[in-house]
Amino acid sequence: MLAAHNLVKNYGPHQVLSGVSLALKPGELTALVGPSGSGKTTLLRALAGLEKPDQGSIQLGDQQLGSTTPAPEGASWPYTTTGPAPFWPQVTVVFQQLFLWPHLTLRENILLPARNLPGRDHEAALAHWVKKLDMAAFIDRYPNEASGGQKQRVAIARALMLRPQFLLLDEITSALDVQQTARILEFLPELKAHGMGILLITHALNFARQAADQVAYIEGGKILEAGPAALLNKPKTAALKKFMQDAALAS
Repeated sequence: MLAAHNLVKNYGPHQVLSGVSLALKPGELTALVGPSGSGKTTLLRALAGLEKPDQGSIQLGDQQLGSTTPAPEGASWPYTTTGPAPFWPQVTVVFQQLFLWPHLTLRENILLPARNLPGRDHEAALAHWVKKLDMAAFIDRYPNEASGGQKQRVAIARALMLRPQFLLLDEITSALDVQQTARILEFLPELKAHGMGILLITHALNFARQAADQVAYIEGGKILEAGPAALLNKPKTAALKKFMQDAALAS
């Protein structure tokens, strides 16, 4: 399990997360929805071990990483009392910005982080994802020669090459059209079926209804409503009802 327990995170005087708790389970997809500036990406970064909370803790398996845990000598976050906590590659993130190296081909971008994991057949894994994500026609191009949807598939393939236990996706379809979004989202249930836990920050509410095991609505740094995907059909809080209405008007 990967979980946040009562997280508080401040950036200067601004409190971005206020007592947030959320648990991700292997083989389940959690959709995190909410308005811009609600704390979604900060929560994702905390779950990935990229942000140390000011209060609360992160749990990865049987490891508990508390905000008040003293740092072992020379250790940087994330750490436990005994030393660094190995979040990577067990927890892998695909950010909206993609972060592809412009001087490397898309193939080289995919293989680069996997080279740090010896003892695996990286070429066979790459061939699998090239076929699965239909990338053969552009895999040897450079990022500036690829479309947004193509680069998005590359970023996802790069993450999947690491075989993470948990895959965290930060609004990866926000800049894509409907067809490109469908292409990327359609294989996520298959990953879930193979035991991978997935967190998806998304505005694709119809996909969340169909594929998510859990939906959490965050606003103002607090999770105001969480439960099975059916809550998107019958929200209980006024905030989620308003969010759903606004989303319907924008679609």
